[in-house]
Amino acid sequence: MPFLESIKELKDIDFAELDIQQMGIWPAALKSVLVALVLIAILILGYFFKVQDIREQTQRAANQETQLLQQYQSKAFLAANLDAYRQQMIELDETFGALLEQLPKDTEVPGLLEDITEVAYGSGLSMKAISLEPEKVSEFYVELPIRIDVTGDYHDFGSFVSGVASLPRIVTLHDYSIKESEGSQLNMVIEAKTYRYKAEAE
Repeated sequence: MPFLESIKELKDIDFAELDIQQMGIWPAALKSVLVALVLIAILILGYFFKVQDIREQTQRAANQETQLLQQYQSKAFLAANLDAYRQQMIELDETFGALLEQLPKDTEVPGLLEDITEVAYGSGLSMKAISLEPEKVSEFYVELPIRIDVTGDYHDFGSFVSGVASLPRIVTLHDYSIKESEGSQLNMVIEAKTYRYKAEAE
């Protein structure tokens, strides 16, 4: 058989007598083995230099595909809920507008002082003084502190605080102190704060 004959021929070769410059006259079996070895070497080198690079590119592409799929799913979710987000934006704009309407403009501050004074008298308090303090400018709004000095009793103070809280404009109360006054009366000094929207020019 040719295969067995090739094996026998390889065994009979004296490799010491082979001259690489006369490779053309080498036995056919030896030339076949050399060709096979060259082909194997080419395949191995091709794997390391080409196939492995292709595998790395494929892996990178698979990772990128996963990231793009996640981005697509996220954007698809946003797109599916776009109408709901738009409705929420409309509701937020309306709420923001309603809150802005509760913030007094400069021209409305005297009216607010009158409202606070009326609440104090309606609660049975005696108004000693009410005065505006210097404005405090924040990033989005301007804070308008108002110093209030009244006399009365604890129940009157509670009624006053409740009345201020029910005003149509936003007014918060801070830093109060209560001391004894003349007779059975008490003196309360409290800081009220109201706010207005900060104009772009400020």
